[in-house]
Amino acid sequence: MSEAPATPPTDRLGEVAAPKARLLNVANLLTMVRLALVPGFVLLLAHGDGHDPAWRSFAWAAFAIAMITDLFDGELARRYGLVTDFGKIADPIADKAIMGAALIGLSALGDLPWWVTAVILARELGITLLRFWVIRHGVIPASRGGKLKTLTQGVAVGMYILVLTGPLATSRAWFMGLAVILTVVTGFDYVRQAVVLRRTGLAAEADGREPGGVPGDQDGAAQAVAGAGAGAGEPAADRQQGA
Repeated sequence: MSEAPATPPTDRLGEVAAPKARLLNVANLLTMVRLALVPGFVLLLAHGDGHDPAWRSFAWAAFAIAMITDLFDGELARRYGLVTDFGKIADPIADKAIMGAALIGLSALGDLPWWVTAVILARELGITLLRFWVIRHGVIPASRGGKLKTLTQGVAVGMYILVLTGPLATSRAWFMGLAVILTVVTGFDYVRQAVVLRRTGLAAEADGREPGGVPGDQDGAAQAVAGAGAGAGEPAADRQQGA
């Protein structure tokens, strides 16, 4: 008598559970490379008096590699199911670390006004804390404006790292101005989303149900949360990217 084929494991919604990603995967390796680049970037940027064109070019190369790995690790994790708890924590830390190091380094060298660094870093830290504040009510997905902000910041900071003169030196100031505007505007938009999300969550709790569910229907609530995550178009590991 032949045995019945083994039933694949399912989650609480009755769907086939995806295999857990290994901690040591290519997406996490790229994230660790980005973290390792931070001290190297700082040393290159501050070499000598900090204004040698050759060393600044090396620093720009390290910064560019970090920005490129930021694009690829999220895409790889999303496409090949390489999402891990380590990646969820380390990826946003790596993003903030390389950008923060660049902004503080440039301001310390006198190339970038301190108020620009303060505005950008305050916004990034504030949004990160805001996400934790509302995390039990849901996840604030990365918006197109947030992704555009990240791209603009990367281009502007990269131009400031290089020793530029003439029209290029003038254009980088305009790029940085645009980055600051997008930083502030998208920051207010995330605050608005967080307030709405928290109010909705508190109202749902007052009714004795989870957001998106009905009283006593925990499975329905879980389905609503899962559907909201799918509608955002990004996995949990990538929702903060480009915020």
